[in-house]
Amino acid sequence: MDAFREKLEQYAELVVKVGVNIQKGQVLHLQSPIEAAEFARLVVQKAYEAGAKYVEVEWEDEASTRLRYEYASEDTFDYYPAFKAEALEKLAEGGGAVMHIKVPDPELYRGLPSSRVARATKAAAAARKGYQQFVRSNRLSWCLIKAPTRAWANKVFADLPEEERIDAMWDTIFRMNRVGEGNAVENWRSHIETLKVMQGKLNDKKYKSLHYRAPGTDLKVELAQDHLWLGGGDTTESGVYFVANMPTEEVYTMPNRTGVNGTVTSTMPLNLNGRLVERLSLTFENGRVVHYDAQSGREHLESLLDTDEGAKYLGEVALVPFDSPISRLNRVFYNTGIDENASCHFALGSCYPVNMQGGTELSQNELLARGGNSSLTHVDFMVGSDQLDIDGELPDGSIEPVFRAGRWTI
Repeated sequence: MDAFREKLEQYAELVVKVGVNIQKGQVLHLQSPIEAAEFARLVVQKAYEAGAKYVEVEWEDEASTRLRYEYASEDTFDYYPAFKAEALEKLAEGGGAVMHIKVPDPELYRGLPSSRVARATKAAAAARKGYQQFVRSNRLSWCLIKAPTRAWANKVFADLPEEERIDAMWDTIFRMNRVGEGNAVENWRSHIETLKVMQGKLNDKKYKSLHYRAPGTDLKVELAQDHLWLGGGDTTESGVYFVANMPTEEVYTMPNRTGVNGTVTSTMPLNLNGRLVERLSLTFENGRVVHYDAQSGREHLESLLDTDEGAKYLGEVALVPFDSPISRLNRVFYNTGIDENASCHFALGSCYPVNMQGGTELSQNELLARGGNSSLTHVDFMVGSDQLDIDGELPDGSIEPVFRAGRWTI
């Protein structure tokens, strides 16, 4: 077996055994771009070898997706097939698992009306609301992973000869997922333990608020009462440990919905499902966005904020040191699932109830009353840099540094 094939096998085994952590007799739903078919088939094989009862593959074709926005009637963009949402809910109810090779082309919707994409995105989110409750409450194991596509590799590695870009992307995916040096599964178990140590330190601190300062940023974020920091992976209601994002370098928690004040400016481009927003700026008053702007893609940011009322509030606070392994690659990936692990970030929209003690047992109104946020959307945007300082307010009101120049101080 050549070196590349060996790494590919390791990676497929990793996402099956550590990512979704397939259990004997479990059903897996795998979403994959057509371009990633060879790797997707290897994942299918590894899932069956791990004991999966059935693997359903849903193929995605971005060229066909774009054709809809070019040629479909204007009155069709509020439609989403109910049977697709119902199938995912049934899968979750039956104890299934979901894996998504998520690598949207950053330029997919260039030149198309932003309103069409926004309407279709909102319709999909509304139809899948029930399924998302399973996801955000850890009632099923799920995992987002990466594999190269030509469009993505061309964007990220535009500085390389075209014939080298796919190979460069595979090499980078292996590196950021700790594949190729020893046993990848064991490497990940060690990495998760490291994140758990930092998670424990932050939970012991019980910070009341975090104050962010950087060029273009002066933001105070209160944390929800009884908030919990998480990192690495999560455990389903049935006791299965899974890693939702591969790679992952973050520890994250729940902000107080109405306790965010000040201005924050992003430090990396945001890929909104094929629509780029660069250098976005948000000003908050009592948690709500009251002013927004962007160097480019402002109309896409506007459509995100107009998803619903909850889209104008934060649902997640995540800390990642500027010297994380992905940050040290010194490259923008135009993919939130990767870029968020190179940078501190926030998320507009829905919170994760698991980030609050007893949060998964609360109704939506109870969660809101305790500082959580509810929305059809959840979109991360990056704010970290080597110029970011963060101070933490302790329970007694004293202040201590948490980050200096983008790095941990605790």
